[in-house]
Parts: sequence; structure tokens; C-alpha cells
Amino acid sequence: MNTPNLPPQEGGPEGTEPPPDEILAGEFVLGVLDAAQRREAQARVEVDRAFAQRVAEWERSLAPWLAEIEPVEPPAQVWTRICLRLGWNDSEPAAAVGFWESLGFWRAATALCLLVAVGAIVWSLQVVRTPPEQVAREQPPVTAEPGAKPVTPLAHDDGTPGWLASVDAAHGTVLMVPVPQAPDPQGRVTELWLIPAGKAPRSLGLVSIDKSHTVTVPDDVRAALVTGSVLAVTLEPAAGVPHPAPTGPIIAKGAIQSPAS
Repeated sequence: MNTPNLPPQEGGPEGTEPPPDEILAGEFVLGVLDAAQRREAQARVEVDRAFAQRVAEWERSLAPWLAEIEPVEPPAQVWTRICLRLGWNDSEPAAAVGFWESLGFWRAATALCLLVAVGAIVWSLQVVRTPPEQVAREQPPVTAEPGAKPVTPLAHDDGTPGWLASVDAAHGTVLMVPVPQAPDPQGRVTELWLIPAGKAPRSLGLVSIDKSHTVTVPDDVRAALVTGSVLAVTLEPAAGVPHPAPTGPIIAKGAIQSPAS
């Protein structure tokens, strides 16, 4: 091990103790002071230029040792002892997180809410900037949809959320908001399916695993965007999308929800 050049000692012939400030600065850099002493030394560094210089010299002198310190793997029993100290039982498996307690679900829900809020703001700005008479002349009469658009959670088998789907039956679209996840290690892609009650699944195409996007539902199956139908995501070969029928495992699914009353 290379021996660093320590700060020069002051205050007397060889064999005498170095000045107290020199010792204090070294102990501060080495981290051997107790909490109260360390707070006092830290406060002194900020106001005492000479003492701050001593600390800087110790840091420069001891820095070469840091590069020579090899990482050490702690013994396996360390974690067991920590658990015993804290009153934990390290042999018990972690409790499964419920769907509504999942951090990923709330992140996805927040993203969906932000998308809706941004859309509302943009629409309102367009209305404000347009003269009232032009709005009345150009905007066709619109029948208000009763209630809010339903949001369908698509959950994995363990209950954690994979996607949130906002179904707009009137326009035949589904806004998909994913909880970001890793790609399939086998190179398969995620394909979205609409499964009407008692009927065969119908592919709606690819669905992203990390970006929100809107899926357009074919005209001939839009009538199935109702309560009782199921949205599901499977892992499928990348070639041939949309596939005529699912062949891979279902990784998330959820029944379409009724609009809130």
C-alpha cells in the first residue's frame, strides 16, 4: 500500500504532539468524532479559514488510500442479525401488494389523469380563442355523453397493474396507459385483445409497455366495448400482428367497467 503524504506537523521537535487543531482536523476527515464533535467541527470549517485549510490538507493526503480499498462482501448472517435487532422475521416472505396499494397503479392513474387534464386545458383554450359567433357557426351540435368514460385496470396474475384502459365507446377508441415494464426476454411483443362475452378474441394490435397511446377499435367490433367484455394483453410473435387468434400467455386482463353514475 502506498503511504500518502500526511500534513506536516507543527509546534515542536520530533516526538512532540501535533497541534490540537491538526488532530481535530484529521479525526474529522477520518470520521472518528462523535455526532456532537462532528457538528462542531463542521461548523468551524465554515467560519475558520485556517481550520478549513487543515481539513482540506488531510482530505488530499488520505485520498490515495481510497483507491486501494477493496470492496468487502458482508457475511450472510449480518442481515439476519439486523432483522433480529429490528424485530423482523427474515424467513417470512414479503406480503403481496394488493392492486389498489400498488405504487405502479397510482403512477399509471396519475399519468392518465394528467393526459385528461391537458386535453381539457387545450380544448378550453381553443374555445376561448375562437370568437363566439364562429364557434356557434362551425361547431356541430354534440350530444353530451352521460357520465364519465370508464377506466378498466388490466392486472397481472399477482394483482399488480399492467395497464389502465380508458374506453371511449362513442368514438371507438381505447386510451392505454402502461405501467412501464421490461421487454420480453424472448423477443415477443404485447398484443391487445378485445374479448366479447361468449365470443372469440379480436386483436386490437400492438400495445406499448412504456408509452401511453390510443388504440382505434375496428368498426365491426366497436359494439363490444361494453360491460361484460374483457380487454387482455398477450405475448405474441412480432411477425404477423394483428394475429387472427392469441397463441401466447395472457399477462394482463380486465373486464370493461361501466361508466360512473
